[in-house]
Amino acid sequence: MLYVCPTPIGNLEDITLRVLRTLKEADLIAAEDTRHTLKLLRHYSIETPLISLHEHNEAARIELLLEQLKGGKKIALVSDAGTPGISDPGRLLINAVIAAGLPCTVLPGPNAAVTAYVQSGLPDDRFLFYGFLPRKGKHREEELAKLAQVPYAVVFYEAPHRLVETLQDLHRSFGDRTASVSRELTKAFEETIRGTLAELAAHFQAQPPRGEFVITVAGRADTEKTLGEEITEGDIKRALRELLDTGTTKKAAVRLVAEQYRLPKNLVYKLALELD
Repeated sequence: MLYVCPTPIGNLEDITLRVLRTLKEADLIAAEDTRHTLKLLRHYSIETPLISLHEHNEAARIELLLEQLKGGKKIALVSDAGTPGISDPGRLLINAVIAAGLPCTVLPGPNAAVTAYVQSGLPDDRFLFYGFLPRKGKHREEELAKLAQVPYAVVFYEAPHRLVETLQDLHRSFGDRTASVSRELTKAFEETIRGTLAELAAHFQAQPPRGEFVITVAGRADTEKTLGEEITEGDIKRALRELLDTGTTKKAAVRLVAEQYRLPKNLVYKLALELD
């Protein structure tokens, strides 16, 4: 059996009794960083052997671990924090175990996205977990344009050195929506800042971000305008093309057309991308 075991995202007390028992009874623990996991094991006096399983060696380790499972071994899979396979190594192994017809069970436990989403003050019955955005380029712009149309909250992960840029990009694509930024969840310096995307970007420009971050952005409100029968996509694209042909930058053209037709800039921007 492969046991997928969530581990604390900060506070070492945030671990279930079932996960602790599984880690003790397993024949082997596959860990993202064995040094990091060893601290957790020592804290709870667990002496189960460790093997590394991270993004650089996961594919190469799969056959070895499958053979262990076929031989009747119990393997616990952990990442450095949270649930393996969610923006962490483990997905390839989990898929391989399932494809091989071997038993796999996922234990419940800590998850930064859910914790930050509830703490954001924006919870509803639905939300979209996205994780890390593409670093840059057209793919990033296209993803942001699509996500801007989601009618419920979207949750992102981000590193400190990219946080301000991401908040600015979200503001540009989503408009000035309500959002929250949580950092160092469950740790001593845990903090959640709430406000508009513009306010949050300004805050973290003034106070350089430290720690790991979760961004939660409100969904597109029902009151935001969309294309109707009186305004078609063709109308918007023609207006954009006319401006672009005169040398107007794409950013300026999107702003002008959005103002002219009283439409959200993120919607016009999405159509502008389709002109390329």
